Amino acid sequence: MNPFTSVRNALITAFILVGVVSFVLSQALGSTAGFQHTIAVRWLHIASGVMWIGLLYYFNVVQTPGMADAAADKGGPGGAGVNKYIAPRALWWFRWAAVLTWLTGVYYIETFYGSGAILKVLGLQQGFLVIGTGAWLGTIMLFNVWVLIWPNQKKILGLKPATDEEKAKARKVALYASRTNFILSLPMLLCMMGQMHGLPF
Repeated sequence: MNPFTSVRNALITAFILVGVVSFVLSQALGSTAGFQHTIAVRWLHIASGVMWIGLLYYFNVVQTPGMADAAADKGGPGGAGVNKYIAPRALWWFRWAAVLTWLTGVYYIETFYGSGAILKVLGLQQGFLVIGTGAWLGTIMLFNVWVLIWPNQKKILGLKPATDEEKAKARKVALYASRTNFILSLPMLLCMMGQMHGLPF
């Protein structure tokens, strides 16, 4: 299995390496705790979040402006290749990374803070204000991915039949939802970091 020949092989190798590094470090540090599933879930939450937010930034900072430039370049190659080969693949990873991030976040809260903690977090109760704000921002972002961005991207990419007028409307809705997530991502990350690192707010 060559990790350089496919994304699948690279991911398998990366997961194996995570296990090896975890084992070696636990032995080197003399840890007797063994496997802790809360740490594994938190790691998976962070890793899937990096994939989700990384693709969100790619769409907003690279692809959307690049596609606008391609459309304006009358003698250029256009954006058909991106729409056909790159965008559908990127959107697959984007939407499922969003789901995995949200689910592992909920599971981690319930496991780390105790059963029923998700209600305290989403209720913004005392002691959960920072993480609760981050959780609500992440939930809004997940909603935008699945309810606004993905259904409209299917029309834009020709994966779902749509008239030119419907495609024009879909572009606007998808752009605004994606740009909203781009904006919300920074305060969301501040809250996620703040809860675990004791920022004073």
